[in-house]
Amino acid sequence: MSDINLHDIIDQDDDDYRDHISTIDASGKRAWIYPKKPKGKFYNYRKYISYILLAFLFGMPWIQWGGKPIMLFNVLEAKFIIFGVYFAPQDFYLFGIAMIIFIVFISLFTVVFGRLFCGWVCPQTIFMEMVFRRIEYWIEGDANAQIRLNKSKWTNDKIWKKSLKHFLFILISVMIANTFLSYIIGVDQVLKIITDPISEHVSGFIAMVIFSALFYGVFSIMREQVCIAICPYGRLQGVLLDEDSLTVSYDFVRGEPRGRMLNPNKKKSKCSGTCTSCKTDEEPECPTDKIRAMLDEVVAPVKTIGDCIECSLCVKVCPTGIDIRNGVQLECVNCTACMDACDEVMTKINRPTGLIRIDSYNGITQNKKSIWNTRVATYSMLLISLLALESYLFISRSEVDTLLLRTPGMLYQKTDDGHISNLYNYQLVNKTDLEVAITFKVKDQDYILFEPIGKQPQTIKNGTTEGAVFIKIPADKIKERSTKLSVDIYGDGEYLDHTETTFLGPSK
Repeated sequence: MSDINLHDIIDQDDDDYRDHISTIDASGKRAWIYPKKPKGKFYNYRKYISYILLAFLFGMPWIQWGGKPIMLFNVLEAKFIIFGVYFAPQDFYLFGIAMIIFIVFISLFTVVFGRLFCGWVCPQTIFMEMVFRRIEYWIEGDANAQIRLNKSKWTNDKIWKKSLKHFLFILISVMIANTFLSYIIGVDQVLKIITDPISEHVSGFIAMVIFSALFYGVFSIMREQVCIAICPYGRLQGVLLDEDSLTVSYDFVRGEPRGRMLNPNKKKSKCSGTCTSCKTDEEPECPTDKIRAMLDEVVAPVKTIGDCIECSLCVKVCPTGIDIRNGVQLECVNCTACMDACDEVMTKINRPTGLIRIDSYNGITQNKKSIWNTRVATYSMLLISLLALESYLFISRSEVDTLLLRTPGMLYQKTDDGHISNLYNYQLVNKTDLEVAITFKVKDQDYILFEPIGKQPQTIKNGTTEGAVFIKIPADKIKERSTKLSVDIYGDGEYLDHTETTFLGPSK
């Protein structure tokens, strides 16, 4: 017995999970995840939030504001409407700053709350866990029932369940695709594609098929792989999280060492008397008792077990198949399913809930909960500054953007009335619903004339107007070959915008 290494018995390497991901088996093939159906208060909260977000997603394209959709992101025509406000390509700088604000906000949110966004708000998680997965539970049953069904032979029952499930998956994917297109081309155009003959909207029909197939593949085949292998956000945790970040965490201080619950009323087993070593005249010490004594001596410091009873329900309900007890992992989307499962077990065994909870490393080890640090302060100040800049630029943006450029390849012309004229092309981008007649003026220089070619320039509703105009200046007023002009734009007598251009004339 002295040759036995007792250290090997009680000490094992528990870091092998870092060498692989839960969705890949030893042979390198995909290990399909069958999460147990979660239940509990956090799951109920997620359902309520998902209902609100799904209603928002599917409802926004149908809401009209002033005769136009409240949300539209028409990248094909460079036309964007957000809460009834029209944005032209000239406003792209606002979207650029908004994207930076979003990235900074996500970084700040991750520093403080980890990957909570993924589990509670991300459309991928909401559709996967709150729509497609629940359909799967309804048709095929819980995790064990799904495993049995997939391993069973093809019977009428299996064919019916699989067909019904994938039919609903395809139907919902088509709905998502049509909704997605409604945000791009508008719900009216989508309805035309659906109701009109395919030959009239071939490109639109092809787009619907492609997007439907894409969403079906994501939610029926890729599933959690989108969060694990495709989405880059999970990998940001490694550089954004610190010991004060709040994440779904296992309280290893309270839970370790893990062990099965022991029955205190269970009687100790007596010696069976079958051991030949005990049946001698000298009655030597029982070797079994000797082994037990040696083990007790080594295990004594950790004899009292923690609250974790190794039920593994936290692993069984995880939609990405990880063991949260191993610590923070990029696969964790902070969906809190493991928290519900653990709380249910703790309640049944009369122990405090919260063995798995939203907490920080310092909160677990030192009972210290402080989310304010230098990084949080830096991100917060940067976010506030960007929001202030975006607000100023949004408030100060003009309702009409004007572009006035000399026509390429055209020289100045001398007119019979003693003027020098230049031909210009103008572009008026109207960001409002108003349609007004446009006039061009140079302040305090009324002798400069603007003669449009064709009809009087006029803005169109949320659109762009283009045309040409002659600018004429008396020859005696021209002092240089190139004269800078500061042009004001008026609509029905009201100032709208300002632009600058150059006027070419004869050199003096």
